[in-house]
Amino acid sequence: MKEQAYESNPILDKLPKHLRQYIKPQNYDEYSPIDQAVWRYVMRKNVDYLSKVAHESYVEGLKKTGISIDHIPNMYGMNRILKEIGWAAVAVDGFIPPAAFMEFQAYNVLVIASDIRQLENIEYTPAPDIIHEGAGHAPIIANPEYAEYLRRFGEIGSKAISSAKDHELYEAVRHLSIIKEADGTPHKEIEEAERHIEELQQNMGEPSEMALIRNLHWWTVEYGLIGSINNPKIYGAGLLSSIGESSWCMTDKVKKIPYSLEAAHTEFDITKPQPQLFVTPDFAFLSQVLEDFADTMALRRGGLDGIQKLIDSKELGTIELSTGLQISGNFEKVIAHNGKPVYVQTTGPTALAYREKELIGHGIEKHTDGFGTPIGKLKGINLAIEDMGPRDLKAYNIYEGETITLEFEGDIKISGKIITGTRNLQGKILLITFENCKVTHGGKVIFESNTGTYSMAVGQEVISAFHGPADVGSFNLVTHELSETTIKKPKTKERLRLETLYQRIREWREGVDTTISRRKVFQELKEKHPNDWLLSVELYELACKDGNKELARNIIQHLETVKQHNPKVGHLIDDGIALVDNEFVKA
Repeated sequence: MKEQAYESNPILDKLPKHLRQYIKPQNYDEYSPIDQAVWRYVMRKNVDYLSKVAHESYVEGLKKTGISIDHIPNMYGMNRILKEIGWAAVAVDGFIPPAAFMEFQAYNVLVIASDIRQLENIEYTPAPDIIHEGAGHAPIIANPEYAEYLRRFGEIGSKAISSAKDHELYEAVRHLSIIKEADGTPHKEIEEAERHIEELQQNMGEPSEMALIRNLHWWTVEYGLIGSINNPKIYGAGLLSSIGESSWCMTDKVKKIPYSLEAAHTEFDITKPQPQLFVTPDFAFLSQVLEDFADTMALRRGGLDGIQKLIDSKELGTIELSTGLQISGNFEKVIAHNGKPVYVQTTGPTALAYREKELIGHGIEKHTDGFGTPIGKLKGINLAIEDMGPRDLKAYNIYEGETITLEFEGDIKISGKIITGTRNLQGKILLITFENCKVTHGGKVIFESNTGTYSMAVGQEVISAFHGPADVGSFNLVTHELSETTIKKPKTKERLRLETLYQRIREWREGVDTTISRRKVFQELKEKHPNDWLLSVELYELACKDGNKELARNIIQHLETVKQHNPKVGHLIDDGIALVDNEFVKA
């Protein structure tokens, strides 16, 4: 038996198997001392800055969710605390399919990419990482109103129908995020991956429901602002976890737009800073727009258009008839009449359900090669079959033992001997089962069976169409295979020596070993690792804390040299020094 990859709790126990397949161990011991320093730098800078510009739930949420400034969060510890607010967290390997990501949210589970960005990408990375997920998403869900929005978003978003191109784009974005975070990836390879994403985005065609709701997710959950246009606050996790964009977004260079349903039709580029952001007046308005969007989805509209979306998606989906009967499978074709579906056909394993529970005897074992059924009303009869009582059914010879022909609107005919009917608890008929059955359209046979039985679904209309099965237990959904995984190259001897220096300073700061000479560490850092800047900033902090002005001056001089050789890190060094100066020097 496969060892479980995570420590469970009552919330995680409710996860279905097909979601558990994405969970991986956090492997906390694999975080290096440099990783811990990256977390600490970002968190110190963020908390200092975001306490002024983030929504009030952020700082409060850091305390409620047990997220420390000094240590990368341990998932087990987070779960013990998140449980108190009705949530949980799991570790995954980078991006997972959007529908799965949203379904986790529907179960009140926060998906956390447990890897952490490299020091070289400390300001921003397109890859999901523990800074983004742990420091960005987790604190805000401590706000009950926002947490319910996130859960509801997951519930609705997981039913959104995708297109084949959506999956291609997902794989391209995942590939870019992996190679961009991988040490030593040639710049040309990254540029090619970015170009490929741009080409895909420009040739997506009509956006799918998943594409549209992903836009809403981006402009709210990831990059949302809240409050007034003139004085907005940050609540989006992408902004809360990016020390570059959290300050950039507050400038006049980023256009602020009142949040509306228009955000669903506003594309985004994951590789660049956002040129505009949407501002919601409050969290309640997010939920209002989400419900408005759901009203446009096949989930609520059903009909011919909904079936066609499922056919185009080429993915497992479900339609629900007006009787409540649900048909789950890969939809292959639909026959229409006057703009309405009159016959629908799946291919391959199909299951029938009622209220998300599989009908006994109508799982994929019964319908291994697909399922087809007429939909609608009988020709010339105003009363739909679903509205007929026992006397009505008998009057029209829809009765056990009768051999009849039923003619539906749209020239669909079904003939055979009625064996039985399947009803719901309220007595409404859901299925009529025939033997020696033949189904024709315009005189052409579309189904015929002289052996076995055929079950016809009863339903006047298709009231809903959505991604995935009605009953998740009907299908084997544990089939996920990553096309590629996070790349971790063996560390060089130089890198391991540098990590040792980071570890010594960490141990000194935490009181594990106060015999370490920080001056010697600094000398070795200058001589052996002259381009590293983050450890020097940490040493400067400790020198200032102890009032060691001489060491502090030497470190500042060294950092000026680092800035001259690598101007790109100049502002990061300045920000780190400013944090220390505000805390100690000016105190």
